[in-house]
Amino acid sequence: MLQETSNKPSLKSIRKMKYSMMVGYVVITVTAILFLSVLAIRKTDVVLRNKVSSLVSSLNMQMKLNMDSYLSRMETIGTLAFAEELTYTYDATDPNNDEYEALNIEKTISDKLYSLCIMENFVDYGIVYRNNHLVGKISNGTTLLFGDKIYEDLELVIKRQRTNDGWAAGYMDNFKRIYYVKRIHENALLVISFYTAELERVFDNPETMSDMTIRLVNQDYNILYSSDGDELGLSLPADIMDRVRGKTAATMMDSNYLVTVNGCGDDWYVICSVPTKIILNEKNEMELYIILIGCISAVLSALLAVILSLRMTKPVEAYVSTLDTQAHVDLLTGVLNKISFQEYASSCLEHEVPTIPHAMILIDLDNFKGINDNLGHAYGDIVLANVGKILKEIFSESDYIGRIGG
Repeated sequence: MLQETSNKPSLKSIRKMKYSMMVGYVVITVTAILFLSVLAIRKTDVVLRNKVSSLVSSLNMQMKLNMDSYLSRMETIGTLAFAEELTYTYDATDPNNDEYEALNIEKTISDKLYSLCIMENFVDYGIVYRNNHLVGKISNGTTLLFGDKIYEDLELVIKRQRTNDGWAAGYMDNFKRIYYVKRIHENALLVISFYTAELERVFDNPETMSDMTIRLVNQDYNILYSSDGDELGLSLPADIMDRVRGKTAATMMDSNYLVTVNGCGDDWYVICSVPTKIILNEKNEMELYIILIGCISAVLSALLAVILSLRMTKPVEAYVSTLDTQAHVDLLTGVLNKISFQEYASSCLEHEVPTIPHAMILIDLDNFKGINDNLGHAYGDIVLANVGKILKEIFSESDYIGRIGG
């Protein structure tokens, strides 16, 4: 039937508005979700970077304090040697020393030094005199390393004039030991040394930062200790050195590394470094989580948009459809009314194609007046309605059926 297949401008407008509402709501919602997701990702990135930078900086500072405390404790243990008066009054270079008395004095000093030596895992704990005479525990490794210049070279370690002491490592490229030297008097030096491996107790790396590399370097940026043991004695990697050179307390983070540095001891530096990609692994997981939540939210929002649009436009569409039907269809028979039939017929004739024939059939009901007179108008309406139903069943939807009479 034409009244069911013909275009209805009012209904088309309603449907167009419905689809526009759906698309608009979806676009606005998805755009808002994408914006919030990007904002959340950027905020997560900033927060994570600041958090990790602060954490690594705090760890570096704690390790610097641990190192300072450790060195201070070694120095304190060194000063305990002075509790024995002979330690700082005896001079092995004095030519007037009685040989027997000197042996007894040196034994007393050695006993004192050995008793102090067992307090820590020291390699050396003894006294070196200007004439290279040794008292206490001075290891063969140290005597072989320094040779005949042991006093001369150990004296160069003393750089702090106020306390007459100093620290050193890397003599003759030997980085396995760290030396502490303190002047006893003008002809004697107290020497303490320990293996650099002992610093593992100082630089205890927490499991949460297991990917962080911890290094202790000297003023020449040679590695005195590294959580990566294979680096001992090597120069600080160039990409790390470029970031810390000339800095005594700083935290730096770029696309490659997070690096912190703090000065300690005698021009030594504690340097912690972590590859940025490792730090941002957690951020990447958070990004995936945020994106997943955003996609789910977008899909749910789109479905909600469709449901709301349908619910909002369905009553209007139904109402407009009813009005449209009433404007075009004869309510009694269900076929086109007179005005609509004339409009469709005229349009069909105006746009006719010569090769397509048309036919017009006029139907009149005989004795219909008698039905109204004898059975009443209500029964006559039933007859008209049944006639309209029969005609719609007989003709196809491409045919126009209309009621042009009264």
